[in-house]
Amino acid sequence: MAAEAAAATTDLVARTEVRRQESSSALDPKERAKRGQYFTPAPAADFIASLARLDHTGPIRILDPGAGAGSLTASLVSRILQEQPEAQLSVTACENDPQLHATLLATLEDCASTARASGGRVETTLVTDDFIAWTTQAEGLFGEDRGPFDLVVMNPPYKKLAANSRERMAVTAACTETSNLYSAFLALGIHLLAPGGQLVAITPRSFANGPYFRPFRKYLLDRIHIDRIHLFEARNKVFADTDVLQENVIFSATRTDAPDRGPIVVSSSHSYGGEIRSRVMEYREMVQPEDSEHFIHISADEEDAQLAATHAGLAENLAGIECQVSTGRVVDFRSKEHLRPDPEEGTVPLIYPLHMRDGGIRWPVPGAKKNNAIMLNSDTEKMTFPSGYYVVVKRLSSKEEKRRVVATVFDPDVTPCARIGFENHVNVFHSAGAGLPKEVARGLCLWLNSTLLDRLIRRFSGHTQVNATDLRNLRYPSNAQLRAIGSEWIEGGWPDQEKLDDLVERHLEPTEPASLSEV
Repeated sequence: MAAEAAAATTDLVARTEVRRQESSSALDPKERAKRGQYFTPAPAADFIASLARLDHTGPIRILDPGAGAGSLTASLVSRILQEQPEAQLSVTACENDPQLHATLLATLEDCASTARASGGRVETTLVTDDFIAWTTQAEGLFGEDRGPFDLVVMNPPYKKLAANSRERMAVTAACTETSNLYSAFLALGIHLLAPGGQLVAITPRSFANGPYFRPFRKYLLDRIHIDRIHLFEARNKVFADTDVLQENVIFSATRTDAPDRGPIVVSSSHSYGGEIRSRVMEYREMVQPEDSEHFIHISADEEDAQLAATHAGLAENLAGIECQVSTGRVVDFRSKEHLRPDPEEGTVPLIYPLHMRDGGIRWPVPGAKKNNAIMLNSDTEKMTFPSGYYVVVKRLSSKEEKRRVVATVFDPDVTPCARIGFENHVNVFHSAGAGLPKEVARGLCLWLNSTLLDRLIRRFSGHTQVNATDLRNLRYPSNAQLRAIGSEWIEGGWPDQEKLDDLVERHLEPTEPASLSEV
């Protein structure tokens, strides 16, 4: 009988995976993108379910928001029944896509019948309303069938929320301000947890840093203890059949208001089927108490830990090198009437990422799809900077790109002008709104293009953007070190990566950091 029950739980996952594949292939790609739907393959669902801590006594109340075909529910129920054949479970699954209701209902019925075969019981509730509306409607957050739950498991939809959207305003009223559907689901999932309850989720990593998720990070960190975080080295392996390239993490957490936070297990693998490497890190290593941004620093292995120590050992923050960084002030679609395809009388240079090449600015670029110039007048002057040396960084990048940070120097001798416009797709290092000293700018540019800096920023940034806030939260070599690095700038040339890294390393003090080959 035990062998038959074990086989039944395994078959439950296999049958659900068939439903998931059939449902996924039947969905309109445009509708999928609109809803932010990316279903969880069975191996990933099993791995996520394996992180749940099954130490609860009595009936277990489970919530699966945005359940899709029910893959996470099936894997979790299967695992619980294998370890506790007579378990008593109550499962609430939310899904507002009518095309999936029959599929999800079949999975829930399959869970119930599998439990009966093992001697347990699974009671199921299918919620066909929108999860945010269902959770926050007037009856109250903790009304009938709305929790609290002992275990919340989710693969939430991923979609930006407009500032005035119904969903965003509802979540703000219920718990916290947030800018994406996935973090809204996470916030409400946390809100619905019973004390000591668990959250297990697979989500984009982008919530860990950046300004848009600051209120959400504070809300999350105030209410849960992160127990485990798992990273994937290859973004395209987790949702291989849905072409998802978002960098994902899996994490498990416990609802608690206790101020003392214990160590966290951080693991990584190439994909969900690969070898898993893990380490234990102290909580303050991941969340630095003095950090008002509440960044979550995830060190997957000892190399990451060495990088964290290297970063902490750098001499200065931005203020220490008398520097600030801002997003480019010209938002082109809001300034169309002032833009010009080519320089003409009354215009000044307008710098886009396309003008950045080999450490410098190539301007103008004739025939470019973007404009090369902006009229200088009373409306636009405040959007521009006075002539000088600036370090320009591309805002958009991805994990798969050769470099996460791409920096160049705007040189007023190469591009003579009275003022400069920097478009919103670049970040600009400046000194109180004016240019930097030449050698500081050059040294800063070389540092930002170094392999060490690239590794540092990849360590905590899961964004496809390099935000100005991220750059503000980095530490930097001292002013003297930057000048020394900048003094070796090659006029009219750009070093290959090995030479650039050697140059940077030679001008950092021996104790900060170790050689790049040792990091």
